[in-house]
Amino acid sequence: MSINYIFIPTVFTLLYLAFLFWYGGKGKPLTAVEVDALLAEIKKRAGKQDSEEESPILQQFRDLTENDDGREYYMVNLLKFRKKALYPEGSPFGDDPMIANDRYNRGIIPLLFKHGGHPVFLGQVQGRFLHPEHADDWDQVGMVRYRSRRDMLKMAVEIAGLGFDIHKWASLEKTQVFPVKPVVSLFFVRGAIAVFLFMVMVVLAT
Repeated sequence: MSINYIFIPTVFTLLYLAFLFWYGGKGKPLTAVEVDALLAEIKKRAGKQDSEEESPILQQFRDLTENDDGREYYMVNLLKFRKKALYPEGSPFGDDPMIANDRYNRGIIPLLFKHGGHPVFLGQVQGRFLHPEHADDWDQVGMVRYRSRRDMLKMAVEIAGLGFDIHKWASLEKTQVFPVKPVVSLFFVRGAIAVFLFMVMVVLAT
């Protein structure tokens, strides 16, 4: 029997197991101690450690961790962009909001992958359908998969230390973000990766 019939399947099985370990999605819930420590680190990196009050964004993070089950979830993002990017006075950046948004995305995408997350969907709004009076208008709708709430808070710690979130707030006039738990989903990442690795394995083994 050729060594390829043993070695190649073993390698690809290990690759898939490594992917499953990285992709996760079934971790342990956050503890109150962990939440306090992560939020304190965000305050420290943002230079707000001397403030006794918790900022609205930190309170949002705290609310997000309530009833955490440790499992994967999705964040729905509704985005409305400014006509001109609004950077602090003296900023070297231009006023194109989409370029500002691209700067933010280039910074956050690597962090998403580092923490087992990834974009799932991004779409441009094309008019209205069922639109209640006085409801907000949006330009884009996005959905992002997170491995866990723990991973999102760890990512927020890194963002607070890097400072590229300035581009997000410069580009956005308003936004609404909320978590959703998958009930029925046809987005089969684990299965798609398994099929891809199997096909590559078959090609290499023949």
